[in-house]
Order: sequence, then C-alpha cells, then structure tokens
Amino acid sequence: MIDTKEIPRWSLQDLLPGGTGDLEKKLAEIEVKVLEIEALRPQLSNDLPVEIFLEFLHDEEELSKQEAIVDAYCYLYFSENTQNQTALSLQDRMDQILTEVDNRTMFFDLWFKGLSDEAAQVYIDSAGELRYYLISKRRFKPYTLSEPEEKIINLKDVNGSEGLVKIYEILTNGLEFKLEIEGQEKTLTKSGLTQFYFHPSPEIRAATYKELFRMYGNHKTVLAQIYAYLVRDMRAEAVGLRGYASPISIRNLSNHLQDEVVDSLLDVCRQNSVLYQDYFKLKARMLGMDQLRRYDIYAPVAQSEKTIEFNDATELILDSFNQFSPRIAKAASRVFEENHLDAEIRPGKRSGAFNMSVIPKLTPWVLVNFTSRHRDVSTLAHELGHAVHGMLAADHSVLIFHAPLPLAETASVFGEMLVTDRLLREETDPDVQRDLLMSILDDSYATVQRQAYISIFEHEAHDRIAEGCTSDELAQCYFEGLTEQFGDAVKLYDEFAWEWITIPHIYTSPFYPYAYSFGQLMVLALYQQYLDEGESFIPRYLKLLSYGGSAEPQEILAEAGLDITSPTFWQKGFDVLRDKLDQLKEIVGGIQ
Repeated sequence: MIDTKEIPRWSLQDLLPGGTGDLEKKLAEIEVKVLEIEALRPQLSNDLPVEIFLEFLHDEEELSKQEAIVDAYCYLYFSENTQNQTALSLQDRMDQILTEVDNRTMFFDLWFKGLSDEAAQVYIDSAGELRYYLISKRRFKPYTLSEPEEKIINLKDVNGSEGLVKIYEILTNGLEFKLEIEGQEKTLTKSGLTQFYFHPSPEIRAATYKELFRMYGNHKTVLAQIYAYLVRDMRAEAVGLRGYASPISIRNLSNHLQDEVVDSLLDVCRQNSVLYQDYFKLKARMLGMDQLRRYDIYAPVAQSEKTIEFNDATELILDSFNQFSPRIAKAASRVFEENHLDAEIRPGKRSGAFNMSVIPKLTPWVLVNFTSRHRDVSTLAHELGHAVHGMLAADHSVLIFHAPLPLAETASVFGEMLVTDRLLREETDPDVQRDLLMSILDDSYATVQRQAYISIFEHEAHDRIAEGCTSDELAQCYFEGLTEQFGDAVKLYDEFAWEWITIPHIYTSPFYPYAYSFGQLMVLALYQQYLDEGESFIPRYLKLLSYGGSAEPQEILAEAGLDITSPTFWQKGFDVLRDKLDQLKEIVGGIQ
C-alpha cells in the first residue's frame, strides 16, 4: 500500500538532481549535441548515404531527450507557483534557448521534407521503429516554408504568441476570489473556488459563478484582446503563410486526423444535445426545481456531498486498477513511490490538473488540486491513467512514445471508468447508485458535450475575429452556443456569455478540447467491449496503449475494432450514455 498520510508535493530531483544548479550542465550537453548536428550539415544531398542519415536521426533523438528534460523542469517548476518570478524568468530564458536550438537544427527537418517521395522512401525504409515518425513529418511538407521563414516564425512566436499565453496564465492564476461560506469570507484560488460548483446550496453555487465572472470580468477587455491577438496570429501564419484550409486543420493534421473525421465527431455531438437536455430536466425534478439554472448543472442531489481522504482515494484507485490489470496498478504506483505527484492546494499553484510524460525512462509527473471531493478521485484516476499510458509506451523512442491527441485520453478516461463502474457494480443502495450514475453523466457532459461546444465556438470565433468582430459580438456568439446546447432545459444568465475567457485551453492549446470528446466517446466503446469480452480484452487494450505514437491512430483503433471515420461509431458512445440515463430514470422512479 502507498504511504500517503499527507497530501504530497512533488520532487523534481529525478529531472535535475541539483535543481536549477544542474541546468547549465544540461544546456552545455545540448550545445555539444547541436554542434555535432551542425557539423553534419555539409554532407546533406539528395544521395546522402543511409548511414549518415541515421546518424542525423539518432542525434535528433538524443537532442530531443535533453530538450525535453530542461523544458519539463522549467514548466513544472513554474507550475508549482506561477507567481514565482525566478521560475517565470527561468522558463522565459529556456523558451529563448530552445527556440534558438530549434532554429539551428531545423535544416535537417526541412531538407527531409524537401526530398522527392522516391528519395524520402529510401530513408523511411531504413528507419526501423522511427518509420512512422518520418512518415508523419512528410505530411507537413505542403505547409512548410523556407528555412529563413521558419526561423523568423520561431523567434516571433517565443516573444509574441507564447508571451501572450504566459501573460494570460500569470494574470488568471494570480486571481484571488472571495466567497462567503457559513458566515466566513474565504480567499480562494480558482481551483479552490470551482469546487463550490458542486456545493449543495443553490445560493453558494450562484455566488461561486458570480464571483468567477466578477474577477475575470474585471480583466475581460485585456483577456479578450489577448485572445483576439492569438487568433489573428494563428490565422495569419496557418492560413495566410502556410496554406492550411482553416486554423483547426493544424490541430487535425498534428492529431493525424482528416478534417472530415473531426467534423463528423462535432456534428454527432450537436445532434445529441437532446440527451443532456433530457438529463438536466430530470435533474431539475430531482432537485425540486421547475428548471435547472446554469449555476446548477453540477449540483449534487444529496443535501451534503461526502468527502474522501487522500489516502482512501489513492487506495481505491490503485485497487481498481489492480483488479483490471496488476501491470497498470504497478505503473500508477510509481508516481507515488517516486514522489512525482503534486496534489496539495496552495496559492499561486497552477489550477486544474495535468500529467507530463517527459522521456520514456522517467516516471511521469502528475499535478492535481485535491480538495477531498469525490470528483477529485476521478480527476486523480484520470491523470494517473495518462501517466500509465506514457509508461506502457516507454519502450519506444522519445520521438514516438507520446500518443497522438486522438489516443491521448484513452488510458485516462478508461481509468476513470474502472473506478466509477466498480463502485456502481458493488453498490446496492439505490441512493448511492443514483449518485454514481449522475456522476457519470455529469462528467460525460463536462468531458464530451461541453468540450465539443468549446471547439465549435473556437471554429466560429476564429472566423468571426478574422471578419473584425468585437469582443462583445464574440461573447454573443458563445452565448448562442450555450442556447443551442441547453435548449429549454437550463436557464442561462447574461454573465455566461463571457465564460470563454475563463477557459485556458482556447488560449494555450487551440482546438485541443475536442480531443476530450473524442477520447471519452472512444473509451465508452472500448469499455463496452471490455464488459462484453472480459479478460480476453485486456491484452488487446494494453497493446493499444503500448503503441504510443508509433503508428497511425486509425490503424491502431481499427485493430481494436473501431472505425473512427463512421458517424455510427461516435453515436455508439452516446448510446452507452443514453443507457446510463435510462438506468438513472429507472432508479429515480423507484426511489420516488
């Protein structure tokens, strides 16, 4: 059993044992490797010997490892406390250094993309497990510019768009929120505030959202302008210079997906809005309300929400993982054993949750903000699932061990399902069964439908900003999406028109959110296979995770019996959720 008597704060020693003092040593190693790569440049030609090409490739692999270590250290150090000026300065410096490294070594990548298909194939056939890595590079050939242009864009980004993102993070992570609870005013971080979305008191839930929008509203002009600049910059580069069909096409190509697959996913999500509208109408009746307010969509039905101690949450997750596969439980345990988890709440710490799998042989680092809610158990299981995914793919090169975005949520959502479905199977109390089913539906709304509509908004926002719309018009666009989502099931309030400025992903990772919808619906289909097939499913699932990014996502999923090109596939995920809603209706009818 893992010793978790106290909520842990991670150590970064496994990245740099001497902390910031080791950075200069690591940077010196990077410089040596860059010089070795530069020394090979005069040999580049259309008939470059295969052995020299492989030398280039292996140097690139080693350089990627070293870059990943220093980049991860600086990011994790900054995430510990986004108000730490030393950490901020360090990350800024590292961004500059790594941009220069990329500029000095990009000639190899550009040379390879510039080869004819016939010449490139010779090198692809010689690359062993890196074959797919090279094939993926060639996809970007039509959108690649000259070396001087690419260098200018890199320099522009680190001081332009990346700087704007940093300003957004500093400003929003530094906000302090005031909320009165039981007669006492609390000063809260965003993570501390958002736990009250789930409070049993309707007044506190409403006050929570009002305080969120009050504080963000104080900065809405600046935050909206940051977003507009980021969007214009992305379109100017992606569409204007590189020739992509649309800004989302960059994300789709990086995800190894055709635009049509993503369009199909988002269309099916829109068509299934009625599922969640039905659920919210049922939830309103359970809460004794005529209509659910937007403040109430995560409201607990019980009068008080139980809490769970961190140690109990850890034991529950690891035991659930172990019942499915001891291999997965053993991998997740490493995050605790090696002190790679940061779960405590503290001022300045990055809000939300994430996993960072740095290089194959290092156990990933996980950040969560644990507030003892049952929902935090799902979040921890989710991020540990990400970590497991990285560890199961650790036999691959650093260049291909990260799963592409369409598969990135596979282990995380599956881990959540193992925990919640186990509780649902073992529980006999109808009240608890009801709460578990509601948790599944609440989480699936947040993960599938809400994320899909965020990506739909992004698509429209990028087009409208290009046409010169104002921030008020952008807020109205967001509000129209909420109206379509909720129909007559949920009462909306004007302040929610500005909810988009509180969503970090649209600033930091444009069009990332649809990956959550993709991953959740895909895992629902996979999980149903597991329920149907039992233990015979497990080796196939573990193999799927072990691919990492070493093969085409569509081929990996086809091996598991999934066809992501078909709208019917996406509908199957919603069918599973509809079944959960039907189960809930039956239980609620029995209780009432």
